[in-house]
Amino acid sequence: MGSTQSNNLIFENIADLTQRMQLPSPLHPLITLINYDISAPDLADAGKWIQLNFYKISFKNNFKGSVKYGPNAYDFKDGGLAFLSPGQLVNVPAQETDYQGLVLYVHPDLLKGYSLAQQIYQYGFFDYSVNEALFLSNKEKQIIAALFDAINTELNSPIDTFSQDVLVSQLELLLNHSNRFYNRQFVTRKILHHDLINRMNKYLHQHFTTTEALHKGLPSAQSIAAYLDVSQRYLSDMLRSLTGKTTQQHIHLWLIDRAKQMLNQTELSTSEIAYQLGFEHPQSFNKLFKQKTGLSPAMFKQVK
Repeated sequence: MGSTQSNNLIFENIADLTQRMQLPSPLHPLITLINYDISAPDLADAGKWIQLNFYKISFKNNFKGSVKYGPNAYDFKDGGLAFLSPGQLVNVPAQETDYQGLVLYVHPDLLKGYSLAQQIYQYGFFDYSVNEALFLSNKEKQIIAALFDAINTELNSPIDTFSQDVLVSQLELLLNHSNRFYNRQFVTRKILHHDLINRMNKYLHQHFTTTEALHKGLPSAQSIAAYLDVSQRYLSDMLRSLTGKTTQQHIHLWLIDRAKQMLNQTELSTSEIAYQLGFEHPQSFNKLFKQKTGLSPAMFKQVK
């Protein structure tokens, strides 16, 4: 059974979850694939929040319902992929119609001894918000469906010394395809993402050209993501895909540009400029400015 903490059910292993929901028992202790189109879960815990201490990958094709993750609900519309990393909260839906498609549960112990155990942290989509799920084209759906089918075939084969190697390889292939498709999504949904970039630039302009930086300090990737209502990891990955720069690099671009303006157009000392830009210590400003321009603020002011 899952343990209880702060009214949340916590599941440390996959077997406890499937038993609690009266779903088929895992054929492998560390990974299982549930087909909700065949197996309906018990809804006794509907409305409760559960914490899964293992990975969850949901694949829904032409799904019309919504699933609630964390504080948000995700409308799958025409289907797609959603990812959850260990420790995230999931709300148990109350309607059987909300359970459609395939769900792959993977315990971190499956990856021990494999390079994927460390590399999986590089797949940023496990840290994306639910409304940043992966939308799939029909061709991409076919590819993902084939990968899930291959995993299902392996899970239904007798376990031998190669089973874990094969399953980990199949999982890695699934994640690599998902990475590719997310990158495609950043490009094909440029209008939406360029709107995010424009809003980010307006945020940074407001921050550095008013007294906000002086009173609130330097903006962070976290504060910008919160303002845009996206996850920090999604914002950084989106920016890197479309601009080649991370959120932090964009912050530094705005900061240095504003610093140059102030050094050129005002008689403020470098310390005063540093404080107005949100630095607690002028030395930190001097170091960053020289790192980005090759000149100290004082030298830049002399050669303006």
